[in-house]
Amino acid sequence: MWKEKILENLEGGLLEYETAGEFLAEIKKEFRGGDEEIVKVAELKRLEQRGRTIEEFVQGFRRAARSSGYKERLLVKEFKREMNGTICQRLIESEQQPTAIEQWYDKTIALDRN
Repeated sequence: MWKEKILENLEGGLLEYETAGEFLAEIKKEFRGGDEEIVKVAELKRLEQRGRTIEEFVQGFRRAARSSGYKERLLVKEFKREMNGTICQRLIESEQQPTAIEQWYDKTIALDRN
């Protein structure tokens, strides 16, 4: 129905897009799948390290966390839950356990490299 409505409006001269980017922005606006924060939280909940390197996992986690609305404590909790157990356990047992999410990112990457 949306496609037919748009085609009718375009053909009737009721809609005009200067660029393809404007048209794509309109499509995204129409079909964006809900509130971005809700989508990012769901993405965080699904995210797992599994066979990915810790750097790949951190990169994906950062991307999802950026718009999730989660603050430090929740981010750290989700990060620890979703990463492979060995590195997480080593960090928890370390003398200086990270507290901030950025520290967790940095220290997990450093541990993985060594």
